Amino acid sequence: MPDVQALVNEFLLKLKKRKIEGSQATAKQTAELLRSVISQQRVPYANQAGALIDAVRAVGEQLIAANPVELAVGNIVRRVLHIIREENLSLAADAIGGLNLSAASDDEDDTEQDDHPVLSAAAVAAAARSTLRPPSLHALLEDTLDSAAVPHTSSSGAADKSSRGRKLKHDVIEAVNELIREISTCHEQIAEQAVEHIHQNEVILTLGRSRTVMKFLCAAKEKKRSFRVFVAEGAPRYQGHVLAKELVARGLQTTIITDSAVFAMISRVNMVIVGAHAVMANGGVIAPVGMNMVALAAQRHAVPFVVVAGSHKLCPLYPHNPEVLLNELKSPSDLLDFGEFSDCLDFGSGTGSPLLHVVNPTFDYVPPKLVSLFITDTGGHNPSYMYRLIADYYSAVDLVLKFIFICNFALSIDQCLATRSIT
Repeated sequence: MPDVQALVNEFLLKLKKRKIEGSQATAKQTAELLRSVISQQRVPYANQAGALIDAVRAVGEQLIAANPVELAVGNIVRRVLHIIREENLSLAADAIGGLNLSAASDDEDDTEQDDHPVLSAAAVAAAARSTLRPPSLHALLEDTLDSAAVPHTSSSGAADKSSRGRKLKHDVIEAVNELIREISTCHEQIAEQAVEHIHQNEVILTLGRSRTVMKFLCAAKEKKRSFRVFVAEGAPRYQGHVLAKELVARGLQTTIITDSAVFAMISRVNMVIVGAHAVMANGGVIAPVGMNMVALAAQRHAVPFVVVAGSHKLCPLYPHNPEVLLNELKSPSDLLDFGEFSDCLDFGSGTGSPLLHVVNPTFDYVPPKLVSLFITDTGGHNPSYMYRLIADYYSAVDLVLKFIFICNFALSIDQCLATRSIT
């Protein structure tokens, strides 16, 4: 097995040097690295989930610090943490249900009940309340189960915990494998919806180059849709030129326009379809620079502004959050040749400080009010619904609801046992 720390260091170097292109590749490699961390992590008898969470969090903090602008890294780290908590709670719920069901179904075998005491509703309720206090969503639950459900002196109890630890790791790794498959197929899942949104003889506008947009448009072409694409070139890197060549190679009628011509051409457009770097919790979009100008032009002319993005780009942070860096400054050489730049230095002052400054931002922020529709691998969603979709991937609300059900179940069993003991 490869050394995990060596894998982490290698991936950190790639992130720092910006060697990985695209959020999908970054997200997939992050998930694969965390899977290796989990598979080689040795878990103790007590608080197995806590050990996995600590290991993933320690690696995740390093990855996020290496390239804070690549929000897909933090998204995947949070997704994996959520998976660990969810799988641990699922095993705990099964254990609680099994203990209570065995106690309620057989009232003659008192010796078995002594070996496996019933977990009281109060203990379960305390564990449920503990989930509301971050960050130990399951550590307190683990402690509660260890103290209330399983005798520490029992050798069978230690074996059960060891078996449960192996089961937890297995379930978490399987869930991470499913996450990797989801990331790998997100483009295809989004492209399948193209025929529902692109109609005959429409004119589509996009900016720069997005693999998701390219596959989306090509999927509509394969369904015999006839439409035309305007591609804003996406200065200063001119990624729109690359997209235009790809579309033409697939038989799509394509027109390249300058970024400054978007307002002039938007009145001829039926729909704007663009990709995203990240989708924030409020429905706002971090996208390549120039996208806010396109969104404003679309709003001015009542043209639908559609964002296609995989679920790995859904970020639980808000744009005003200090953890979120909305921009990264690229090299001035994208705009100005170094030879030309040297001519603008003020050598007369003696310091050689430049009179000309070059600012080359990478991203724009598009507020949710300018977005008409999000298309993800789970379907189309309004901007106002994105917070709920993001909560499904990162929030503990659904876990707390499960715990409420367990509390009610345990309480009903306690009541049943109390009534039976009185009679």
